[in-house]
Amino acid sequence: MAQVGRNVAAGCCCGVQRVIVLRWAEVEALGLGRLEADEPGRDVSRIVADSRDAGPGDLFVALNTGTRYVGAARARGAATLVPDDQEAALAALALLVRSKSSARVVAVVGSAGKTTTKDILAALCAPHAHTIAADKSLNNELGLPLTVCRLEPATEILVTEMGMRGLGEIAELCAIARPDLVLVSHIGPEHLELLGTVENVAAANAEAIAALPPGGVAVVPAHAPALEPHLARDDVVFRRFDPADAHLNGRTGHFRIDGRELTLELPFTQRHLAVNALAALHAYDALGLPLDRAHEGAAAICLSPWRGEELELPGGGFVVNDAYNANPDSMRAALEHLAERAGGGRRKVAILGEMAELGDAAPRFHEEIGELARTRGIEVVGVGEPARLYAPTVWAPDAEAAVEAARAHLRPGDAVLVKASRAVGLEGIADEIANIAGAWSQS
Repeated sequence: MAQVGRNVAAGCCCGVQRVIVLRWAEVEALGLGRLEADEPGRDVSRIVADSRDAGPGDLFVALNTGTRYVGAARARGAATLVPDDQEAALAALALLVRSKSSARVVAVVGSAGKTTTKDILAALCAPHAHTIAADKSLNNELGLPLTVCRLEPATEILVTEMGMRGLGEIAELCAIARPDLVLVSHIGPEHLELLGTVENVAAANAEAIAALPPGGVAVVPAHAPALEPHLARDDVVFRRFDPADAHLNGRTGHFRIDGRELTLELPFTQRHLAVNALAALHAYDALGLPLDRAHEGAAAICLSPWRGEELELPGGGFVVNDAYNANPDSMRAALEHLAERAGGGRRKVAILGEMAELGDAAPRFHEEIGELARTRGIEVVGVGEPARLYAPTVWAPDAEAAVEAARAHLRPGDAVLVKASRAVGLEGIADEIANIAGAWSQS
């Protein structure tokens, strides 16, 4: 399993940290399952879910197929736990760690942009406070408690990400993390197959606001009508961010934060990511960190993979790898960016897969995205059966076939976007396109 997370103050590479110490008797008293060690009674100095990362003093929690590697973890000197209920066990361990920490906890929720907003906020905070953040998109019932378990005695700020697929799930995650500040990145159509309406999407994300203690802070979009019914608490400070307050000129961002002007150099050119940065800046300011020194952290922003990564191609072209996930709003933003970034001199091609879990409205949303692409002069290579609804220029049945379709359709100088829901598996296509383009330059 993937490593839990990172200490952002140390940069984007994961390192070994020692978390808040748990007494063996405390862990044993939780009664979580088969707890074993060569040295019973030894304090637990770190909780890991990857046997390859385990060592003396660590507690390896065997999740899913991790039960196969209990022996390997023990051989490396770690204590091991095979939980009776892995979700309940992780929640109990995280609650124990959280109870020993005075860190301020941020919960980033929303329909789109959670991970990039979390990445940006963590980087902004790191030069000014000992900061730990969730790695990649560890935001569910396993990833969130594993992130909380990484709290260290010196941690001042913990930036978590919380995802959901239904009502009640974010409330459960908040009961573990106990956030002091909530950032809602966006409200729009997602998981409609289970939630039914955008109003329910807003209600599910608003569970984080309901979990705030008196005096807590909620950073929310200025224009999210479905969220408004959930912003009535008078014991919480609400800060609203307006996309009109974020402007991007190349990689230079210009922001307005409560009447104050700020300019930052950023590692991306997408306007929607600049709006994520605006939201993060509001949270950073609410945490009491120096706005006039935000540039120090901005220089170290390191976005998680497959979220707007841009690769240059021979002939003046480029490919944007935004293939981690997709919903109607994020797809629109990505297509608008492609059209703007391509300018008038490049052919625009979008390799698009399905936007999943949209329920009965799925055909309409896919048709609307196809129409947007046409109005922006973007040729679509559709991948998978649902992508036929885009009315694509070229269609491929799966990701493997999409590589061949790209080989036949693309040419030097093209501006290319790759985007789909995670299940479509398009994340590797951008690199394949770069390989194809490399052959152009050699021919």
